[in-house]
Amino acid sequence: MEDKKKKKGAVAGGRKGGQCGDCNTCGKCDELEQAQEMQGFNDAVRAAAAIERDSFEKNLARQRKATLARDTAKGSQVETFSRNAVARPAVPGHEGALLSHDGLTLYTLIVYSENFAGILNQITAVFTRRQVNIESLNVCASSTPGVHKYTITCYCKQEMAEMLTKQIEKKVDVLQANCFIDNEIFILETSLLKLSTPMVLANQDISCIVRRYDARIVEVNPTYTIVENTGITKDVIELFTQLDALGCVLQFVRTGRIAVTKSCIERLDAYIAKREEEHNSFSEE
Repeated sequence: MEDKKKKKGAVAGGRKGGQCGDCNTCGKCDELEQAQEMQGFNDAVRAAAAIERDSFEKNLARQRKATLARDTAKGSQVETFSRNAVARPAVPGHEGALLSHDGLTLYTLIVYSENFAGILNQITAVFTRRQVNIESLNVCASSTPGVHKYTITCYCKQEMAEMLTKQIEKKVDVLQANCFIDNEIFILETSLLKLSTPMVLANQDISCIVRRYDARIVEVNPTYTIVENTGITKDVIELFTQLDALGCVLQFVRTGRIAVTKSCIERLDAYIAKREEEHNSFSEE
Protein backbone atom coordinates (compact mmCIF):
# COMPACT_ATOMS: atom_id res chain seq x y z
CA MET A 1 0.00 0.00 0.00
CA GLU A 2 2.81 2.43 0.88
CA ASP A 3 4.57 1.60 -2.41
CA LYS A 4 1.39 2.49 -4.37
CA LYS A 5 1.04 5.83 -2.54
CA LYS A 6 4.68 6.68 -3.23
CA LYS A 7 4.23 5.76 -6.87
CA LYS A 8 1.15 8.00 -7.23
CA GLY A 9 2.93 10.87 -5.46
CA ALA A 10 5.95 10.53 -7.74
CA VAL A 11 3.79 10.65 -10.87
CA ALA A 12 1.85 13.70 -9.64
CA GLY A 13 5.01 15.47 -8.56
CA GLY A 14 6.65 14.75 -11.92
CA ARG A 15 3.77 16.32 -13.88
CA LYS A 16 3.71 19.45 -11.72
CA GLY A 17 7.41 20.00 -11.21
CA GLY A 18 8.73 18.67 -14.51
CA GLN A 19 10.69 15.78 -12.92
CA CYS A 20 9.16 12.90 -14.82
CA GLY A 21 12.15 12.72 -17.17
CA ASP A 22 10.13 12.92 -20.42
CA CYS A 23 9.99 16.72 -20.86
CA ASN A 24 11.85 16.57 -24.15
CA THR A 25 9.25 14.28 -25.67
CA CYS A 26 5.80 14.53 -24.02
CA GLY A 27 5.41 18.33 -23.55
CA LYS A 28 2.73 17.88 -20.86
CA CYS A 29 4.36 20.44 -18.56
CA ASP A 30 4.29 23.15 -21.25
CA GLU A 31 0.65 22.46 -22.05
CA LEU A 32 -0.24 22.57 -18.34
CA GLU A 33 1.54 25.91 -17.81
CA GLN A 34 -0.08 27.40 -20.92
CA ALA A 35 -3.54 26.24 -19.81
CA GLN A 36 -3.05 27.67 -16.32
CA GLU A 37 -1.83 31.00 -17.72
CA MET A 38 -4.77 31.24 -20.13
CA GLN A 39 -7.23 30.31 -17.37
CA GLY A 40 -5.81 33.08 -15.16
CA PHE A 41 -6.11 35.59 -18.01
CA ASN A 42 -9.73 34.64 -18.70
CA ASP A 43 -10.61 34.74 -14.97
CA ALA A 44 -9.20 38.29 -14.78
CA VAL A 45 -11.28 39.38 -17.78
CA ARG A 46 -14.44 37.81 -16.32
CA ALA A 47 -13.84 39.49 -12.96
CA ALA A 48 -13.42 42.89 -14.61
CA ALA A 49 -16.44 42.34 -16.87
CA ALA A 50 -18.65 41.54 -13.86
CA ILE A 51 -18.02 44.94 -12.27
CA GLU A 52 -20.81 47.42 -12.90
CA ARG A 53 -19.37 50.78 -13.95
CA ASP A 54 -20.95 54.16 -14.63
CA SER A 55 -19.72 53.97 -18.22
CA PHE A 56 -20.28 56.16 -21.24
CA GLU A 57 -22.72 53.61 -22.66
CA LYS A 58 -24.94 53.83 -19.56
CA ASN A 59 -24.86 57.63 -19.55
CA LEU A 60 -25.82 57.62 -23.22
CA ALA A 61 -28.68 55.19 -22.55
CA ARG A 62 -29.99 57.39 -19.72
CA GLN A 63 -29.79 60.48 -21.93
CA ARG A 64 -31.68 58.76 -24.73
CA LYS A 65 -34.32 57.55 -22.28
CA ALA A 66 -34.79 61.09 -20.94
CA THR A 67 -35.06 62.46 -24.49
CA LEU A 68 -37.63 59.83 -25.39
CA ALA A 69 -39.70 60.64 -22.28
CA ARG A 70 -39.57 64.39 -23.03
CA ASP A 71 -40.62 63.91 -26.66
CA THR A 72 -43.45 61.60 -25.61
CA ALA A 73 -44.72 64.14 -23.09
CA LYS A 74 -44.75 66.88 -25.74
CA GLY A 75 -46.73 64.68 -28.12
CA SER A 76 -44.22 65.21 -30.94
CA GLN A 77 -42.72 62.64 -33.25
CA VAL A 78 -40.96 59.91 -31.26
CA GLU A 79 -37.65 58.49 -32.43
CA THR A 80 -36.79 54.94 -31.45
CA PHE A 81 -33.20 54.55 -30.24
CA SER A 82 -31.20 51.34 -30.46
CA ARG A 83 -27.69 50.85 -29.14
CA ASN A 84 -25.11 50.05 -31.79
CA ALA A 85 -23.42 46.97 -30.36
CA VAL A 86 -23.14 44.84 -33.49
CA ALA A 87 -19.72 43.97 -34.87
CA ARG A 88 -19.52 44.56 -38.62
CA PRO A 89 -16.58 43.21 -40.64
CA ALA A 90 -14.64 45.64 -42.80
CA VAL A 91 -15.61 45.81 -46.46
CA PRO A 92 -12.60 45.11 -48.73
CA GLY A 93 -11.68 48.19 -50.72
CA HIS A 94 -13.46 50.58 -48.34
CA GLU A 95 -11.10 50.37 -45.35
CA GLY A 96 -8.39 53.02 -45.67
CA ALA A 97 -5.74 50.91 -43.98
CA LEU A 98 -6.30 47.99 -46.35
CA LEU A 99 -6.35 49.75 -49.71
CA SER A 100 -4.07 48.31 -52.38
CA HIS A 101 -1.52 50.69 -53.90
CA ASP A 102 0.06 48.62 -56.63
CA GLY A 103 3.34 50.00 -57.96
CA LEU A 104 3.50 52.82 -55.39
CA THR A 105 5.78 53.22 -52.35
CA LEU A 106 4.71 54.65 -49.01
CA TYR A 107 6.83 57.75 -48.36
CA THR A 108 7.10 59.55 -45.04
CA LEU A 109 7.68 63.30 -45.23
CA ILE A 110 9.09 64.98 -42.11
CA VAL A 111 8.64 68.74 -42.21
CA TYR A 112 9.84 71.35 -39.72
CA SER A 113 8.26 74.79 -39.70
CA GLU A 114 7.91 77.83 -37.49
CA ASN A 115 4.83 77.97 -35.29
CA PHE A 116 2.64 80.36 -37.28
CA ALA A 117 -1.05 80.14 -38.16
CA GLY A 118 -1.87 78.87 -41.65
CA ILE A 119 1.25 76.74 -42.21
CA LEU A 120 -0.71 73.48 -42.23
CA ASN A 121 -3.02 74.83 -44.93
CA GLN A 122 -0.04 75.79 -47.09
CA ILE A 123 1.54 72.34 -46.73
CA THR A 124 -1.63 70.37 -47.50
CA ALA A 125 -2.29 72.64 -50.50
CA VAL A 126 0.88 71.27 -52.10
CA PHE A 127 -0.59 67.74 -52.01
CA THR A 128 -3.93 69.00 -53.32
CA ARG A 129 -2.37 70.66 -56.36
CA ARG A 130 -0.44 67.47 -57.21
CA GLN A 131 -3.52 65.25 -56.63
CA VAL A 132 -1.71 63.16 -54.00
CA ASN A 133 -3.78 61.69 -51.16
CA ILE A 134 -2.44 62.03 -47.61
CA GLU A 135 -2.63 58.71 -45.74
CA SER A 136 -1.82 60.07 -42.27
CA LEU A 137 -0.83 63.40 -40.76
CA ASN A 138 0.68 64.01 -37.33
CA VAL A 139 1.60 67.48 -36.02
CA CYS A 140 3.39 68.16 -32.75
CA ALA A 141 5.90 70.51 -31.15
CA SER A 142 9.52 69.52 -31.70
CA SER A 143 12.43 69.64 -29.25
CA THR A 144 13.42 73.04 -30.71
CA PRO A 145 11.42 75.91 -29.15
CA GLY A 146 9.06 77.59 -31.62
CA VAL A 147 9.39 74.79 -34.20
CA HIS A 148 6.67 72.27 -35.07
CA LYS A 149 7.14 68.88 -36.69
CA TYR A 150 4.83 67.43 -39.36
CA THR A 151 4.92 63.70 -40.13
CA ILE A 152 3.01 63.04 -43.37
CA THR A 153 2.64 59.73 -45.22
CA CYS A 154 1.49 59.26 -48.81
CA TYR A 155 1.66 56.68 -51.59
CA CYS A 156 3.46 58.01 -54.66
CA LYS A 157 6.47 57.50 -56.89
CA GLN A 158 9.97 58.67 -56.01
CA GLU A 159 9.88 61.59 -58.44
CA MET A 160 6.61 62.84 -56.98
CA ALA A 161 7.87 62.49 -53.37
CA GLU A 162 10.98 64.54 -54.17
CA MET A 163 8.88 67.15 -55.97
CA LEU A 164 6.50 67.47 -53.01
CA THR A 165 9.44 67.86 -50.63
CA LYS A 166 10.99 70.64 -52.70
CA GLN A 167 7.67 72.46 -53.09
CA ILE A 168 7.03 72.34 -49.34
CA GLU A 169 10.55 73.51 -48.52
CA LYS A 170 10.03 76.59 -50.70
CA LYS A 171 7.43 77.90 -48.26
CA VAL A 172 8.73 80.91 -46.34
CA ASP A 173 7.92 79.62 -42.86
CA VAL A 174 9.12 76.05 -43.53
CA LEU A 175 12.60 75.42 -42.16
CA GLN A 176 13.30 71.97 -43.58
CA ALA A 177 11.55 69.10 -45.38
CA ASN A 178 12.80 65.57 -46.10
CA CYS A 179 11.22 62.37 -47.47
CA PHE A 180 12.05 58.83 -46.35
CA ILE A 181 11.07 55.24 -47.03
CA ASP A 182 10.26 52.84 -44.19
CA ASN A 183 13.74 51.32 -43.79
CA GLU A 184 15.32 54.76 -43.31
CA ILE A 185 13.31 55.74 -40.23
CA PHE A 186 12.08 54.23 -36.96
CA ILE A 187 8.26 54.10 -36.94
CA LEU A 188 5.62 53.65 -34.26
CA GLU A 189 1.85 53.80 -34.36
CA THR A 190 -0.88 53.30 -31.74
CA SER A 191 -4.36 51.86 -32.20
CA LEU A 192 -7.44 51.29 -30.04
CA LEU A 193 -9.84 48.40 -30.65
CA LYS A 194 -13.28 48.18 -29.05
CA LEU A 195 -14.23 44.51 -28.75
CA SER A 196 -17.46 42.86 -27.68
CA THR A 197 -16.91 41.53 -24.13
CA PRO A 198 -19.35 38.57 -24.46
CA MET A 199 -17.49 37.42 -27.57
CA VAL A 200 -14.09 37.86 -25.86
CA LEU A 201 -15.27 35.59 -23.02
CA ALA A 202 -16.82 33.05 -25.36
CA ASN A 203 -13.89 32.74 -27.80
CA GLN A 204 -10.42 32.06 -26.35
CA ASP A 205 -8.80 32.70 -29.73
CA ILE A 206 -9.43 36.43 -29.26
CA SER A 207 -7.35 36.63 -26.08
CA CYS A 208 -4.63 34.52 -27.73
CA ILE A 209 -4.40 36.97 -30.66
CA VAL A 210 -4.27 39.96 -28.30
CA ARG A 211 -1.41 38.42 -26.31
CA ARG A 212 0.43 37.38 -29.48
CA TYR A 213 0.76 41.01 -30.61
CA ASP A 214 1.76 42.25 -27.11
CA ALA A 215 -1.40 44.37 -26.94
CA ARG A 216 -2.87 45.29 -23.57
CA ILE A 217 -6.42 45.57 -22.27
CA VAL A 218 -7.03 49.04 -20.80
CA GLU A 219 -10.78 48.87 -20.07
CA VAL A 220 -13.25 46.03 -19.51
CA ASN A 221 -16.96 46.22 -18.71
CA PRO A 222 -19.94 43.95 -19.44
CA THR A 223 -20.54 45.61 -22.84
CA TYR A 224 -17.12 46.16 -24.43
CA THR A 225 -13.37 45.63 -23.98
CA ILE A 226 -10.80 48.25 -25.05
CA VAL A 227 -7.47 46.93 -26.39
CA GLU A 228 -4.45 49.18 -26.98
CA ASN A 229 -1.72 48.17 -29.40
CA THR A 230 1.50 50.04 -30.19
CA GLY A 231 3.90 48.96 -32.92
CA ILE A 232 4.78 49.30 -36.57
CA THR A 233 2.01 49.92 -39.07
CA LYS A 234 2.08 46.34 -40.37
CA ASP A 235 1.49 44.80 -36.92
CA VAL A 236 -1.29 47.26 -36.10
CA ILE A 237 -3.16 46.39 -39.30
CA GLU A 238 -2.59 42.63 -38.91
CA LEU A 239 -4.03 42.65 -35.37
CA PHE A 240 -7.16 44.45 -36.60
CA THR A 241 -7.50 42.08 -39.58
CA GLN A 242 -7.32 38.94 -37.45
CA LEU A 243 -9.75 40.20 -34.81
CA ASP A 244 -12.12 41.54 -37.45
CA ALA A 245 -12.19 38.10 -39.07
CA LEU A 246 -13.60 36.72 -35.78
CA GLY A 247 -16.40 39.33 -35.85
CA CYS A 248 -15.67 40.83 -32.44
CA VAL A 249 -14.52 44.36 -33.41
CA LEU A 250 -17.03 47.12 -32.60
CA GLN A 251 -14.73 50.09 -33.32
CA PHE A 252 -11.17 50.58 -34.56
CA VAL A 253 -9.05 53.74 -34.63
CA ARG A 254 -5.39 54.47 -35.41
CA THR A 255 -3.17 57.41 -34.65
CA GLY A 256 -0.97 59.02 -37.25
CA ARG A 257 2.52 57.67 -37.72
CA ILE A 258 5.33 59.11 -35.62
CA ALA A 259 8.89 58.65 -36.82
CA VAL A 260 12.50 59.54 -36.09
CA THR A 261 15.45 59.17 -38.45
CA LYS A 262 18.11 56.50 -38.00
CA SER A 263 20.99 58.91 -38.69
CA CYS A 264 23.43 59.85 -35.93
CA ILE A 265 22.76 63.59 -36.32
CA GLU A 266 19.56 65.61 -36.28
CA ARG A 267 19.22 67.34 -39.63
CA LEU A 268 17.26 70.25 -38.20
CA ASP A 269 20.00 71.00 -35.65
CA ALA A 270 22.62 71.01 -38.39
CA TYR A 271 20.44 73.31 -40.51
CA ILE A 272 19.87 75.77 -37.64
CA ALA A 273 23.58 75.79 -36.75
CA LYS A 274 24.44 76.55 -40.38
CA ARG A 275 21.95 79.42 -40.51
CA GLU A 276 23.30 80.91 -37.28
CA GLU A 277 26.82 80.71 -38.64
CA GLU A 278 25.77 82.49 -41.85
CA HIS A 279 23.91 85.12 -39.81
CA ASN A 280 26.93 85.77 -37.57
CA SER A 281 29.29 86.07 -40.56
CA PHE A 282 26.89 88.51 -42.25
CA SER A 283 26.65 90.61 -39.08
CA GLU A 284 30.44 90.84 -38.80
CA GLU A 285 30.70 92.13 -42.35
